[in-house]
Amino acid sequence: MEVITPVACSLEQVEALLQKPLLDLVFEAAVVHREHHDPRRVQCSQLLSIKTGGCPENCGYCSQSAHHKTPVDREPLMDVDQVLAAAKAACMNGAERFCMGAAWRSVRKGEQFDRVLKMIRGVKDLGMEACVTLGMLDEEQAHQLREAGLDYYNHNLDTGRSHYDKVVTTRTYDDRLETIDNVRKAGINVCCGGILGLGEKRRGRAELLQELANLDPQPESVPINTLVQVEGTPMDGAEQLDWTELVRTVAAARILMPLTAVRLSAGRTDLDEATQAMCFLAGANSMFVGDELLTTPNPAPSTDAALLQKLSMNATPKCGGA
Repeated sequence: MEVITPVACSLEQVEALLQKPLLDLVFEAAVVHREHHDPRRVQCSQLLSIKTGGCPENCGYCSQSAHHKTPVDREPLMDVDQVLAAAKAACMNGAERFCMGAAWRSVRKGEQFDRVLKMIRGVKDLGMEACVTLGMLDEEQAHQLREAGLDYYNHNLDTGRSHYDKVVTTRTYDDRLETIDNVRKAGINVCCGGILGLGEKRRGRAELLQELANLDPQPESVPINTLVQVEGTPMDGAEQLDWTELVRTVAAARILMPLTAVRLSAGRTDLDEATQAMCFLAGANSMFVGDELLTTPNPAPSTDAALLQKLSMNATPKCGGA
């Protein structure tokens, strides 16, 4: 079976992939998945908002944007001890990676950035992988994060380039790619994906997948989110994406990026067990655990445990040092 490489990946190829009969596409993706991964293993991460609300970006889906009147209150950057207590609890509950998100346009220099570096070191001392998402960053900041021990930097492209300005106008698509390039230069793993259901057509999802697949090297982690509608955001009331489009996107991501961890991320509370099972069959092998993702709900840990048991799937081993 041919696996499309970054050099060979055209928009027309990705669109053709997404248009295949669904079960044929899932079968093809499942074969690729089994060639490169243990189909019974799922990697678990937990996400914490370490600085909430007041973001100057105008992303139309985001509950934390200062441009939108949402139920989310502004909260300052958390103390290191608070974050490490949450990380230790996540470790004990089976998460191997702890992700920390700050509602910033770009990395804040000075005391706040120093505090984040201490958080990263503390998470590493627990035996966990550390991931942060702090907005845009330059090469020097990326190297500081790497020196602190950061494993992954998350910076999503959100959607395809042609649809991007319908979602956010306060930063450009190329701004996002520049940050990803700075992360790469520092030797940090890239976590980069997008959000489905932002009003884009299938071509927009194809553009997103093409951009991700053509990154060289490809991202180590690709989170695939579905829109969680939040009251007060411009995207509230958007037409809900059919579940088959999520499965198609997961399957295409697996075929295009065979070595990448494909993560089911935001929006899982709106997915039934059968849809999630189809996504795992199609190549998803990572998910966020815990009750909340930044400011939006996530399935309860007991719910996820029950689903994995039904599917005879196992989370990756708990982190060390706890």
